[in-house]
Amino acid sequence: MTEKTPLLHYRLTTSPAPENTDVPKHAMGKDDREAEEQTNRKLGVVFGVVIPTLLSMFSVVVFLRIGFVVGQAGLYQSIAMFLVAYFIITMTVLSVCAISTNGALDAGGAYYMISRALGAEFGGSIGIMFFLANVCGSALYILGLVEAIMPTFGVPKGLHHVLPSGYWWSLLYSTVLLFLCFIVCLVGAHIYAKAAFIIFIIVVTALASVFISFFTVGPIGVILPDTSVLNSTSMSTANYTGFRLHTLEGNLFSGYTVDYSTDAMMSFAGVFAVMFNGCTGIMAGSNMSGDLKNPSYSIPRGTLAAVLISFITYNLLSLLAAWSCDRYLLQRDYSFLGDINLWPPMVTLGIYSSAMSAAMSNLIGASRILYALSKDNLFGGVLALAKKTSQSGNPWVSVLVSWLLVQVVLFAGKLNTIAGVVTIFFLLVYAAVNLACLALEWASAPNFRPSFYCFTWHTCTLGILGCLVMMFLISAVYAFVSIAFMLLLLMLIHYLGPISKWGYISQALIYHQVRKYLLMLDVRKDHVKFWRPQVLLMVAKPRSSTGLMTFINDLKKSGLYVLGHVKLGVLDELPFDPLQSCYDAWLSLVDHLKIKAFVNLTLADSVRHGVQNLLFISGFGGMRPNTLVLGFYDDCSPQDHLPGQILLSAAQRLETVCSTTDPEEQCSLFFPSVRDAEGPKDLDAEEFVSVIADAVKMGKNVTLARYFNQFNREEVTGPFIDVWPLNLLQPDSRGYVDICSLFLLQLACVLHETRAWNQARLRLFLCVEAGCSLQEEEEEKKLRMMLKELRIAAQVQMVPWDHVVALHWQRRGGRGNLMESAQNERTKRHEDGEKEHRTQTFPNNASHLTDQYICAVNNLICGHGAPQPAVRFLYLPSPPADTSRYHAYLHQVDLLSRDLGPTLLVHGVTPVVTTDL
Repeated sequence: MTEKTPLLHYRLTTSPAPENTDVPKHAMGKDDREAEEQTNRKLGVVFGVVIPTLLSMFSVVVFLRIGFVVGQAGLYQSIAMFLVAYFIITMTVLSVCAISTNGALDAGGAYYMISRALGAEFGGSIGIMFFLANVCGSALYILGLVEAIMPTFGVPKGLHHVLPSGYWWSLLYSTVLLFLCFIVCLVGAHIYAKAAFIIFIIVVTALASVFISFFTVGPIGVILPDTSVLNSTSMSTANYTGFRLHTLEGNLFSGYTVDYSTDAMMSFAGVFAVMFNGCTGIMAGSNMSGDLKNPSYSIPRGTLAAVLISFITYNLLSLLAAWSCDRYLLQRDYSFLGDINLWPPMVTLGIYSSAMSAAMSNLIGASRILYALSKDNLFGGVLALAKKTSQSGNPWVSVLVSWLLVQVVLFAGKLNTIAGVVTIFFLLVYAAVNLACLALEWASAPNFRPSFYCFTWHTCTLGILGCLVMMFLISAVYAFVSIAFMLLLLMLIHYLGPISKWGYISQALIYHQVRKYLLMLDVRKDHVKFWRPQVLLMVAKPRSSTGLMTFINDLKKSGLYVLGHVKLGVLDELPFDPLQSCYDAWLSLVDHLKIKAFVNLTLADSVRHGVQNLLFISGFGGMRPNTLVLGFYDDCSPQDHLPGQILLSAAQRLETVCSTTDPEEQCSLFFPSVRDAEGPKDLDAEEFVSVIADAVKMGKNVTLARYFNQFNREEVTGPFIDVWPLNLLQPDSRGYVDICSLFLLQLACVLHETRAWNQARLRLFLCVEAGCSLQEEEEEKKLRMMLKELRIAAQVQMVPWDHVVALHWQRRGGRGNLMESAQNERTKRHEDGEKEHRTQTFPNNASHLTDQYICAVNNLICGHGAPQPAVRFLYLPSPPADTSRYHAYLHQVDLLSRDLGPTLLVHGVTPVVTTDL
């Protein structure tokens, strides 16, 4: 019942509140707020998606730039431009439809889709850019509207100006128009939808009058202003011919010339950039996702319908203009649609209405994105106020902030600069939407099954490439700056933002690729020259093992590193698996220590069986541990190296399963304090040696780590890494080149090559007989030749140890036959060669090894340890086959390594070095 208490508490605190309209929103439970937000969604397909999207696409471009496109590019290239542009946006729309039909959508539109698909970092950075794009887009349409108004009402009419002109007057007009948009958006999305519908009727009426005028107005001469001389009143004319074949033939091909409004020479890229700006409104319906009754139903149908309608409209207008208007008229008068209209003010009204609607659409879209960002807490308390909503659910604070930012942008007053930034930002957002859909498709996650099927990874890829190409085609500088800005935001959110609970597509993609490459990693193709240590480190008490864990992280040489832990118990006797709640704490420990390790926990009735389980099941395919690392079995007092260190994720997880609120107490439930470690051990000495023997039987290299409670990676005191490759517990052995010695050398070399240890020097100790100078030189020469062949740089030191070996032979025979017995034993060992090295076990003369001899060896090692090395590598013999000698084996290894500082006792069973290329 203890584990269920927090869940019960959560249920009670989130139960439905009584029906009372006076209950404040902050006092409602989560379910209440979700229900209220659901009831505030009132928009359907037409009003929520089709109309906002069409109004965003039918901006001033359709009225003021359709003739410019046809006049410069010709009918053929104009149609090609529309095909290319709509191909790009159609690929993006398909991705939008796929994502929007894969689950419930909330406010934020494209931001919500990207963040839930790609994760908080990518979604947050794109969300900020999309927000800024909508802010700048709203300012763009306001400035465009003012520029359209001034030629009509700002010119002299008789003896006075209808409207004064100038920068500050234009800023005043922009502010007034923006304030009108702000009032409409502040009331709520439903008011905006109604206002948008009225504007939509006006725009449709204006477009209808344009189409009717093409068929009803006869040939006329259109008077064009001469812009070559400022304030000149001289005029020129161009012809509207009506539908004539020779007019169509003259407009089929391109005729690029100087743009009369900018004095810039036009090209395909320049005309395409202007035209494409009228196709960037496809996300207007998605931005309203928080106000739609059924976003997954409305967004695909509404967006596709709007794209199809706008594509047909643009192409029909291009065809009619090319068929009826002289090219000179198209190139010299961008407002010719009003000049040939049955009622010219209708076109002017359409321009004003479409610009006003586009400004409102971008303003309300920006507010919804900001509201979604604030709800997700990606920026902490910076956007806390933006969460506030009205009783009807309208985020009025977000609308207010968006309005203020648009007002700031209006001070720039540079339409062309804003237009370039807006277009690039929108294209980057479209590329991100395609990337999100592509990532979901490539991840092959079972839960990605959208009800919209008309997409593949090919459409996503084409959409991404199309958006990127167009970004750099329009402006390479803006494209680079926008991508750099997005990456900066991504890094800021990654390092400073909170951990999201939406899931990360990167994890799904990594899983997909790792599984594929693991299957390709064939163990039958392993070769010794590509060997690397793959370590399983058994950790009993994490609090006292941090030094060893960081050291082994240096030793792994980009290989597999697994932290193993055995929890004693039997699952049949427990109500649930006790390991599941421990993983977060272990992973938090890995993060805290900054090591690259996996965590593998097991439940077993004994430590020996648990280690066997881990050796059998750890890793996959060719990535399996080949080396087992154990702490030493001694009576050293453990030290707590995590005092005051709180593993936050573990504590947070415990809050849902434990009633305690003390973080220290919560962490102690996962990692017992060292006070508990002073109690009885989980295994006895015989079982410890049995674990070593089991690993050797399974073909695993074994390493015993001792005194690493004294090791601190940040305070490595010794400049040396000492290596003793001889089996010091078998003084009659004659091998520096057996498998175990070479494995020991390889590990020392691997450690030396890591960045943290490359300043240390390898120091290799060669035990020789004193007085035999020729033999000593020969041994040293052989050793140096072997090191050269193995490409190991080490400082070789000759260590006479006759006085130590004498203690051993005196015990076995007596002084008279000491030298003869030693020589006979060595000759036999030399003749056995590699056979002896492969089958070497605990020395046959183990019963003759005295504590006096082993202590002398220990003193010998200590005496040649000046200056004190950072770590020592010693030869570890294999355990004896007779289990009754396990205690003697462990006792001798204990005496050998006592008081040596951080020491690794290494036993290798697999070849790890080669001299071949």
